[in-house]
Amino acid sequence: MTHGISHGIALQDTPLLDIDLLLDDPGTRIIVCCGAGGVGKTTTAAALGVRAAERGRKAVVLTIDPARRLAQSMGIDLLDNTPRRVDGIKGDGELHAMMLDMKRTFDEIVEAHADPARARAILDNPFYQSLSAGFAGTQEYMAMEKLGQLRARDEWDLIVVDTPPSRSALDFLDAPKRLGSFLDGKFIKLLMAPAKMGGRAGMKFLNVGMSMMTGTLGKLLGGQLLRDVQTFVAAMDTMFGGFRTRADATYRLLQAPGTAFLVVAAPERDALREAAYFVERLAAEEMPLAGLVLNRVHGSGAARLSAERALAAAENLDEGGIVDQEAGKAGPRDSTDPSPAVESAPEHASAGPSAPSAPPIAQLTAGLLRLHAERMQVLAREQRTRDRFTALHPEVAVAQVAALPGDVHDLAGLRAIGDRLTTGGDPAGAA
Repeated sequence: MTHGISHGIALQDTPLLDIDLLLDDPGTRIIVCCGAGGVGKTTTAAALGVRAAERGRKAVVLTIDPARRLAQSMGIDLLDNTPRRVDGIKGDGELHAMMLDMKRTFDEIVEAHADPARARAILDNPFYQSLSAGFAGTQEYMAMEKLGQLRARDEWDLIVVDTPPSRSALDFLDAPKRLGSFLDGKFIKLLMAPAKMGGRAGMKFLNVGMSMMTGTLGKLLGGQLLRDVQTFVAAMDTMFGGFRTRADATYRLLQAPGTAFLVVAAPERDALREAAYFVERLAAEEMPLAGLVLNRVHGSGAARLSAERALAAAENLDEGGIVDQEAGKAGPRDSTDPSPAVESAPEHASAGPSAPSAPPIAQLTAGLLRLHAERMQVLAREQRTRDRFTALHPEVAVAQVAALPGDVHDLAGLRAIGDRLTTGGDPAGAA
C-alpha cells in the first residue's frame, strides 16, 4: 500500500484526542487499549478506568498483563478472574479491576456449556489442560470471552480492556477467529468423526481414512497424546459450534459503535511503526478507532535553547572563555555572601587560556548545558518519529502523555497519568 506523505504535516496540525469527551459519553461502553508490547497499555488502561470512575462512570478494567503492577497501583493485593472493587475512588463512580485467568476462563466455558459428567471428563483431559494453559492464541481468545461475559452482565457502563502483551498487537484481533476456526475446523471434525459414527463404522473410518494421518501424528506427538486429543474432541463435541458463535459475536461487539479503540505507542520508531500498521488494520476490519495515545513524551522548559547552542556554550565554558560573569556582578552585593566560586572567577579570567581548569560553577553549568543538549536531541528524535506517523495518518487524533519522573505505583500516579492524558498533549517541562 502506497501512501502520499506530506512532510509539511506537523503534530500541531493533527486533531487532538479529547479523552474526557470519550469517557463522559454514555454511548462509550468499551475502550480497548492496544499496541506493541512495553508501551504502557496497562498503565493507560488503569488510568482511564480511574479517571472514568472519578467522573461518575461505573467502570471495570480487564487487564491481561502478567505483571502485578495494576493490582499494586490500585491498592488491591490480588487481582484474579473476579472483578474486585477499588477503594479510594473519589466522586460518585465506581471502579472494579480484574486480571484475566486464561485457564479459569476456559474452565468456566466448559462448566457453563456441558453437563457435570462431561465437564469433568473435559477438565481432566490432558490435552484440554495443555490447550487451556498455553495453546497459541488461547490467551487472546479468552480475553475476548471474558469481555463478552462482562458486557453480557451489563453491570458496568464502561469496560476498559488492556490487550495481551503479544508478540504482535494484531494477535488480539486474529485470535478469536483463529481459535474458533481451529475448534470448529476440518481437522477437528475429522477427529470427531470416529466418535460420532461409533462402533465398527467409526473404527473402519478411523483405520481407512486416518491411518496415514494418525500414524504421522502419532510419531510427532506420541500415540497417547493423539488418543487424548480424540477423547477431548469426543467430549467437547456439543461445544464446538459455541466457540465459533461466541467468537463471531464478540468480534461484532468490537465493531459496534459503543466500542472505541485506543492505539497506545511510545515516541519510538518501532512502536509507532506498529501503531501505524494497527491503525490500518483497524480500518480494514471496520473497527472504531478513537485515536492514538502517545506515552512517555519528553519535554523541556527551556526548549528555545537549541542543542547546538547549549553544546557551544558548554564548550566555551570548558575552555575558560566565559567565566567572568560581569552581568551577574551588577548591583550591590551582600558582603556576607560566602560564595567563593563567583569571587574567584576574575582570577581565572585574568589567567587567560593557560588557566588550569574552569571554576566549579562553570563546570556545573557546562554539565547542565550538556544534559539540556541531550534532552533536546531526544525531543528532536521523538518529533521526527511523530511526524512520520502523522504524515501517514493525519486524520488520527492524538493525545500525548508527558513522561513522569518515576514509575506509577498508586492511585495518585494513575490520576497524574489521567491528567496528562487530557491536557491536550503539551509535554513542556516533562521529565
